[in-house]
Amino acid sequence: MMLVSSFLDRINQSVGNVIRWTALLMVLLQFAIVLLRYVFGVSFIFLNEGVLYLHSTLFMLGAGYTFLVDGHVRVDIFYAKLSKARKAKIDIFGHLVFLLPAMLILLYWTWPTVQTSWAIWEGPISVGGIPASFLLKSLIPGFCILILVQGVSAIVKDMLVTKEAR
Repeated sequence: MMLVSSFLDRINQSVGNVIRWTALLMVLLQFAIVLLRYVFGVSFIFLNEGVLYLHSTLFMLGAGYTFLVDGHVRVDIFYAKLSKARKAKIDIFGHLVFLLPAMLILLYWTWPTVQTSWAIWEGPISVGGIPASFLLKSLIPGFCILILVQGVSAIVKDMLVTKEAR
């Protein structure tokens, strides 16, 4: 079971190692936009959309990695005081009842839109923008899949914790 969890973790670890560079690219691109606009007096819509694409990529594909390293915000007034086994039971319940169904529903309902976008090679958001909205929309199923992968890994780990507690 731990081998499965480790394999699933490596998926999000690998994606996280690549995606983290989008933050640097986004900052550099925004700096270039400001420099071009205020020093040289020129502006390009596709550069502005580039920041949007990088920002979306960072957050959508980085969510699984954030889940892996437990970096999401928690409101855990009562949860923090519980034993490791009780936390694991609550997490298993939350992942099975809320997380996995929510991601499957989101994946199910957005898939036709993504398919259509790819079928027509959907163009830019704005005139003069990046002619690849289909790529931006593809981040949604990517997000769902990476969260599902990490959710299954978390369930496996939590099941092992509850088994050890017995």
